[in-house]
Amino acid sequence: MTAPTFPKGALSHIRVLDLTRVLAGPWCAQNLADLGADVIKIERPGNGDDTRSWGPPYLRDAEGKDTSEAAYYLSANRGKRSVTLDIASAEGQEIVRKLVRQSDVVLENYKVGQLKKYGLDYASLKHEKPDLVYCSITGFGQDGPYAQRAGYDFIVQGIGGFMSITGERDDLPGGGPQKAGVAISDLMTGMYATIAVMAALTHRDRSGEGQYIDMALLDVQVAMLANVGSNYLTSGQAPVRWGNAHPNIVPYQTFATSDGHIIVAVGNDGQYVKFVEAGGRPDLGADPRFATNPARVRHRDILVPLLAEMVRHKTRQEWIALLEAAGVPCGPINKLDDVFDNPQVEARGLRIDLPHPSAGSVKLVRSPMNLSATPPRCDLPPPLLGQHTDEVLRELLGLSGAELAALRKAQTI
Repeated sequence: MTAPTFPKGALSHIRVLDLTRVLAGPWCAQNLADLGADVIKIERPGNGDDTRSWGPPYLRDAEGKDTSEAAYYLSANRGKRSVTLDIASAEGQEIVRKLVRQSDVVLENYKVGQLKKYGLDYASLKHEKPDLVYCSITGFGQDGPYAQRAGYDFIVQGIGGFMSITGERDDLPGGGPQKAGVAISDLMTGMYATIAVMAALTHRDRSGEGQYIDMALLDVQVAMLANVGSNYLTSGQAPVRWGNAHPNIVPYQTFATSDGHIIVAVGNDGQYVKFVEAGGRPDLGADPRFATNPARVRHRDILVPLLAEMVRHKTRQEWIALLEAAGVPCGPINKLDDVFDNPQVEARGLRIDLPHPSAGSVKLVRSPMNLSATPPRCDLPPPLLGQHTDEVLRELLGLSGAELAALRKAQTI
């Protein structure tokens, strides 16, 4: 069978040395790999990225046995080559420096100042490659009173205000602050870091000048408050949690049906009338307490329980069919089995299956970026620990078999 060919990605001329682990840094590196960059993931010999062991679940082989690859690790490391290297050793540090000379970008997420003692900080490495783009990702940035603190997504969601606006109202059952269901500040930091790296590469290509990028989870978390942050800065009033409701529009929330939940997003009075007529309660449309959105907002504590009682007598699919036919914005709250069986998700080809050296194949979610001329690559699965050590060191540094054996004996690789 002829191996599939893929167009060269937009970043196929770029090599990235990825010294990151866990999520924010690997997410950035995976984006760059998706876009065609040659990403070399440097990992500790023996253990590798912490997330390799963050299971279960683990990827399973043809016999149904767990492999060493946790699903968490698989989510953020496709498209990369793995090299095991002890950067705490002098030999390992020298190999990194040699690799830097042949790379365009270095990504790292060590504690502030930790790589300086290895001579692998930006100030040291820019002498090896003056046009180097070097991106550091930490919890709180390279300066300020929190700079030395370890940065964890959950903590940053709290410090950065996200949890103060996420969760049910305090006066309702289940009220209280909630974190997001995914590590949102990690993921968004990875996304912002991707943009920053590509901007720095564009500047380098125009000017020949490299630069240092200081990314912090807290900075990103505050920035992504978007309109909510702007509302506070404009009004001086701290927002509160509204759960799945909207502070200014009613009904604009979730409702429990007889067999699941739906979202109803009524944007105007006409849609509201259609909603209650579909539920057999036209009287709720005619009632002056509920006839306009300002009136519905003022009387939400009376109206919402009536709507909840109306909705619970039909199934989720019955409601969606009725409301879509009536032109009322709505949607299901899908579990992930529903998500991956969804015809739109299937039509967009979001789930991909890649060949995998220990499991036969691995199911992943493709990059959501769709470029007509340089589509993201989807040919390399997340690598096994050290899978490409010999390949990369032979290819880029010209090391011989004897030299590789000596490095392995010294536990440098």
